[in-house]
Amino acid sequence: MKKQFELNPQLAKDTFLIGSLNLSDILLMNDSRYPWIILVPRIENVVDITDLSAENRLIFTEEINQIAVLMKQLFRPDRLNIAMLGNIVPQLHCHIIARFETDFAWAKPVWGIGEAVKYTTEQQEKIVTLFQSKL
Repeated sequence: MKKQFELNPQLAKDTFLIGSLNLSDILLMNDSRYPWIILVPRIENVVDITDLSAENRLIFTEEINQIAVLMKQLFRPDRLNIAMLGNIVPQLHCHIIARFETDFAWAKPVWGIGEAVKYTTEQQEKIVTLFQSKL
């Protein structure tokens, strides 16, 4: 029997589900300092993008592009950071982060810079609704 997909516990703890695309779940990182989306393919035991089939690699790449374009439209950032590190969370996931010259960590990476500022319930609902209205 095939194991059902489960989101890594660290990602589950740090994010909110916005919605789903054909292959991936769209998660909002619970750090209001940056508009920060994480895409996670709903495939069990996938660590690196090279673990995906050729078809799923193409789908995942297109979904990353779809969310990146949406992030540019919604937030008009100075720069988008798109990264797949997996050093802490081994489950394949892609960070898409809208960056601004005025943001807390500019021009450094966002990882390990200060404490996350959690979304209020109202802020979370607003940004989730915004994304869901554009998907």
